[in-house]
This record gives sequence, C-alpha cells and structure tokens, in this order.
Amino acid sequence: MRLSFLLITLLGSTIALAAGKDGPITEQELVRRTRELYDAVAAGNQAPWKQYFADDCIFSDEKGRTMDKNKLVADITPLPTGYSGVIKLEHVRSRIYDDVAVLSYDANEVETIFGQKLSARYHITDTWLRRDGDWQIVASQAHRYYEDPAVGKTNPKKFPDFVGTYELAFGQIRTVLSEGDSLFVERNGKKDQLLPETSDLFFREGIEGRILFHYDKDGKVDALIDRRNNEDVVWRKKT
Repeated sequence: MRLSFLLITLLGSTIALAAGKDGPITEQELVRRTRELYDAVAAGNQAPWKQYFADDCIFSDEKGRTMDKNKLVADITPLPTGYSGVIKLEHVRSRIYDDVAVLSYDANEVETIFGQKLSARYHITDTWLRRDGDWQIVASQAHRYYEDPAVGKTNPKKFPDFVGTYELAFGQIRTVLSEGDSLFVERNGKKDQLLPETSDLFFREGIEGRILFHYDKDGKVDALIDRRNNEDVVWRKKT
C-alpha cells in the first residue's frame, strides 16, 4: 500500500508539472519573467536571457540595433565599477492566446553613475510563443520616450536678430516674434514658444527637434533651421 501511495503521489506530481508546462500562461507569470530579465542586467547575468529568448528571436532596441539571440546575450555584461541601475515595469498590458502572448509595458530606468542619477523611460513590446510547452520571446521591440531638454538661458537682446518672416517655399511662411523675454514661432495661426537650450539653440515643448538660426558672413540672421534627427529643413528669412 505504501508503494501504491508513493506511485500515486509521483504520478500526481508529474501530471501537475505537465499541466503547468502545457497550460496557458498568465500576465502575472509574464511580468515575473520580464522582471527577472531586467533584474539580471546590472549584474550581467545572462542566464535568464538564454532561458527566455528563443534561439530564432529578433530583438530591436531603442538604439536602432536589431540583434539575434547570440548578439543579444553577448550584450548583457556587468555595469562598470561605480555604475548601478534598476528598471521598474509600469502600465502593463497583455494579449494572451493559445500559443502566443503579447506583453506591452513601460520600463522606467534609473541609473546611478558615481552618485549622479540619470533616468529614462522606454516602451517595450514582447511577443512570447509556446513551443513544445515552453514559452519564449520570439520578438521584442523597444523605443525610448522623447523628453525635452532642460531649459537654459538666452539673451533677449538678441531677439530682434531672430524676429521676422521665414519662407520654406512659395506660400509656406513661418513667423518668429518676441513678447517680452519670450520668443515664439507661428505658422498657420499656431504659435509655439521657443524655449532656449542655449543662447542660440531652441526647442518647442513636447516636440522633438531643435530650432536654430543661421548667420550670414555679415553677422545677420538669414535663415531659420528646423533640425530633426540631425537633418535640416532650412527656412530663408524674407523680412
């Protein structure tokens, strides 16, 4: 009887393990695994990345790199001395089907470099696929949220050099105007404040890119440059 009881117990455990392996995965379990991945980054622990990413995975990060599993795992190395970091997951959403699960979330990173703190926010979407009972990530894509730079100082006495009308093409007009110690750009009735990053470099709140002004050989402003991702759209000054 004791042997029969032991066999029944072992059989029950095997069935339970099989059910856990073959059953549907939950959002809670996906989040747990994802946290395990990010908790391993600072120490350079590659084990979870080897376990949870499929051999044929595609990983596209916020830097524009697309890697296979070998390159991804090789990229997981310990942070240098004096560096530390933590990543927290927020705003998790999931879609779970029979053999496919999608996990979408924000990853908020705080990095400390010799006592100085840096922060960054990313949005990441992972696609998990079940093969032979094992759930692994087959595709992951991340992007970094845009954040405005810190507002710097400018010299309002230079504003008269910037004020005027600028033309991109016939009928395409942009106007720069000043109001007190503030500078604005207006187009088609929409006015945005130009916030200074430096004395001659400006940005608009919540809009990626920079606005700068070009001087001719005589030291006069002859163009407004709308710079996006290191590419320039030039507006020639008319008045």
